[in-house]
Amino acid sequence: MVRSPLDPAVARAAWRRAEPIHAMIYFAPEARQRYAALGLDGPMGYFASRSAAFGTVPAEPVIATFFNFKPALVYSALPAAWQRADPAAVLRARLDAADAALRRAFTGLPGGAPTGAAITEAAGLARRAAETACEHLPGRPLFAAHAALPWPDEPHLVLWHAQTLLREFRGDGHVNALLVAGVNGLDALVLHAATGEAPERFLRSSRGWTRDEWAEAVDGLRSRGLLAAASVDAEDLALTDAGRELRRSVEERTDALAEPAYRALGEDGCARLAELARPLSRAVVDAGLLDLHATPTER
Repeated sequence: MVRSPLDPAVARAAWRRAEPIHAMIYFAPEARQRYAALGLDGPMGYFASRSAAFGTVPAEPVIATFFNFKPALVYSALPAAWQRADPAAVLRARLDAADAALRRAFTGLPGGAPTGAAITEAAGLARRAAETACEHLPGRPLFAAHAALPWPDEPHLVLWHAQTLLREFRGDGHVNALLVAGVNGLDALVLHAATGEAPERFLRSSRGWTRDEWAEAVDGLRSRGLLAAASVDAEDLALTDAGRELRRSVEERTDALAEPAYRALGEDGCARLAELARPLSRAVVDAGLLDLHATPTER
């Protein structure tokens, strides 16, 4: 069956509204505690937990797929992490952390979380999109690794796993779009900081880059005409018209590459998923599960 294309903006809205339900796993104390219990602290817990779907891989596949982290930071965590915990144990810890964190966030929601009707319906929609994404495996290595994992049973975990798949599906496409645009991982972080959407200090330090390396990337992007010339404050970043156009084209390409996953839902299904996800994501935020100061690493 050939499905009609969907407006990528509609698909993106559904993904963005539900994204906190997945993203909290990079910040939740429940995750840090469980990784620490395995002997995986700080960056080691992050890199091991997100790459465990690959198996006992060395640093190089993670450098390739995670994209914007300084390679030295990845090498500091892998493959050493696998001497402390095998991937199966790390995956169990990650799922257990998601279970505990979402139960804490969803407690008190109308309908009786985490098994309420809204969560069950949202999980069904997100799973349908994620399973549709599984029809588009080529060229998406990090997504494909996660797609091979078994589905959990409980609705809140089905929702979390589905959103994990959809996030990695989109992420692999985003890396594709950046590479085609001639933007490497550090450049992508600098351009993101120049939008004002995320602080430079967090983006730089959480990915392991030094101030000198950041400054060199800034100079390179200015020489390409993507960043405005330095003002009185040399660290002040602003996109030029060319920089804004490049960002726009990359985001449009990313949206187009992510859209196939949501075709099975159609506009009505995407709108319904966004509607259901809104209070759930708000509960995640209100529970403090997206504290940017809680962990040194997040994509």
